[in-house]
Amino acid sequence: MAKLVINTSKSLGKIEPEVYGHFSEHLGRCIYEGLYVGEDSDIPNVNGMRSDVVEALKEIKVPVLRWPGGCFADEYHWKDGIGEKSTRKKMVNTHWGGVTEDNSFGTHEFMELCRQIGCKTYVNGNLGSGTVAEMSEWVEYMTFDGESPMANLRRSNGSEKAWKVDYFGVGNENWGCGGNMTPEYYANEYRRYQTYVRQYDPEKPIAKICCGANVDDYNWTDVVMKTCFNNTQKELHGHMDLISLHYYDLPEGWEPKVSATEFDEDVYYKTLNQAYFMDELVRRHTAIMDRYDPEGKVGLSVDEWGTWFAVEPGTNPGFLYQQNTVRDALVAGITLNIFNKHCDRVKLACIAQMVNVLQSVILTDGEKMLRTPTYHVFHMFRHHQGANLLESSISDCGNIGEGKCEVPALTESVSEKDGIVTATVNNLSMTDAAEVEIYLTSDDELKVIEASIVTSGDVHDHNTFEDPDKVVEKDFDGVSEIAANRYKVTLPAASVACIRFGKN
Repeated sequence: MAKLVINTSKSLGKIEPEVYGHFSEHLGRCIYEGLYVGEDSDIPNVNGMRSDVVEALKEIKVPVLRWPGGCFADEYHWKDGIGEKSTRKKMVNTHWGGVTEDNSFGTHEFMELCRQIGCKTYVNGNLGSGTVAEMSEWVEYMTFDGESPMANLRRSNGSEKAWKVDYFGVGNENWGCGGNMTPEYYANEYRRYQTYVRQYDPEKPIAKICCGANVDDYNWTDVVMKTCFNNTQKELHGHMDLISLHYYDLPEGWEPKVSATEFDEDVYYKTLNQAYFMDELVRRHTAIMDRYDPEGKVGLSVDEWGTWFAVEPGTNPGFLYQQNTVRDALVAGITLNIFNKHCDRVKLACIAQMVNVLQSVILTDGEKMLRTPTYHVFHMFRHHQGANLLESSISDCGNIGEGKCEVPALTESVSEKDGIVTATVNNLSMTDAAEVEIYLTSDDELKVIEASIVTSGDVHDHNTFEDPDKVVEKDFDGVSEIAANRYKVTLPAASVACIRFGKN
């Protein structure tokens, strides 16, 4: 029997709420149809934002939203998306499907969406095809409340007060779609561009995010950290608040053929093994950051992560629309537990993407909307937001899968907030239940105050518009008390569970 030991007296740091962030790009039906339907739509909306989607996002306490991309960000020119919508400049979305982008969703609409959700704002600037002046003016347009050309332009477009930009990304994937740059070239461009991301309001600082590595490109992290944030060069401090990392779970590489819903046991374990690789990525990139930033001033922003499978049959390949099964729920559980356990460096993360694209938490079809299994994992894990990570470990659980597909049978993370201990545990086995003994090393007697689980009879199960509640978060009764602060849990195969303890 596996053993989970929770040291309630040892806190390892704060889990920032932004670790549970989301990503929205002008890609397929993420923005248009998914989040924004326009003020004249028959679908219920507030200022063009879908009311059903907004309410669902509020339920999982979305802490931050990244926009407008992604690859789209480095061909996006912000002035095309302001002013009267009928006169906004149209463009071809060259990265995603070659469709016409009418720019009816722009800066004002994004800020309105974040206001409705109640989340922080993460705006990604255009370093790839834009200019320093363009980026500088955008920051002025959004954040300056004084008298200036850009502030006055914002006012003329209907927003008297400046907005709060919480995070600003200086470029996106500049090693690839954002300009195919070398790390040396990008690092120097970053130093130049970030100079003009002005802090107009000291009480509303903008955290600057530097473009980090693609997966395991450790040289990129090394060169960029050395050039842009070197502890021996004091004058560089303050130029970078976070550095990004992008990693997708691609069981077949960049030309996926395996369906999101039809996969065999080998692909199942390969997918989970790739999800677990996030732990090694975070550890190794963090080790490089530690050399230049031993005080831990720079956070790691994993602002694109998730599964990437073949698109659903009959859909535009450039729209990246895929279904979402119990397997995706497990990937989310694995990944979020890893982020929690690395809360000393991982300060922000964004699943890709929010609606109708890749590992979405929500899917829409006209006026219909459903919550995916991944959504329910985010709802379950919301209790970790802003909590203190507790020391925890699992022993005697073994590994499952074979060869390069091997993964731990169980993964976990535990946190405490307001006297309540939250443990999230994943049983990764495709076929077998797992028995776990939980030991809480607490001077107080802690009781189970609630428990929930996401699982189903088959790992291929998913929610459809005909059966939107096939895989949901349910109350979990598989926890029994053995003795004071000792519990036995039977986790079904392929499940994500949340067990919460308190003084009752």
